[in-house]
Amino acid sequence: MNLGSKGKKRVVLPSRPEPPTVEQILEDVGSSASDDPLFGLQDISETGNVELKFEQCRRFMELNHRLTEAREQLKEQREELKRSGESLQTNIQEVKTRISMFKELF
Repeated sequence: MNLGSKGKKRVVLPSRPEPPTVEQILEDVGSSASDDPLFGLQDISETGNVELKFEQCRRFMELNHRLTEAREQLKEQREELKRSGESLQTNIQEVKTRISMFKELF
C-alpha cells in the first residue's frame, strides 16, 4: 500500500505567457510612477535624486541576487527531501517484507 502517491494529484501548471512586445514595454516605461526606482531615472535632474535612485537600484539588484541564491538553495533542499522520501519508501517496503517473512515463520 503506497500512501504517498494515492492522495496526491499532479498539478498541471499553465503554459508560460508570451514575453511583452516592444510597444508594451515602452507603454509600461512611459506610464511608470515618478518614484519608480528603475524607470524614473529619465526624469531626474537633481544629483541627490540620482544618488537615491542609484542606491535603490543597487539594493534591488542585491535583493534579486539573494533571492536567486535562495531559489537555488531551495532547489537543493527539495532534491534532498525527494531523495530522503524515496529512501524512506524503500525502508518501509523492506520493513514490510521482513514483517511478512516473520509472520510466515510463526
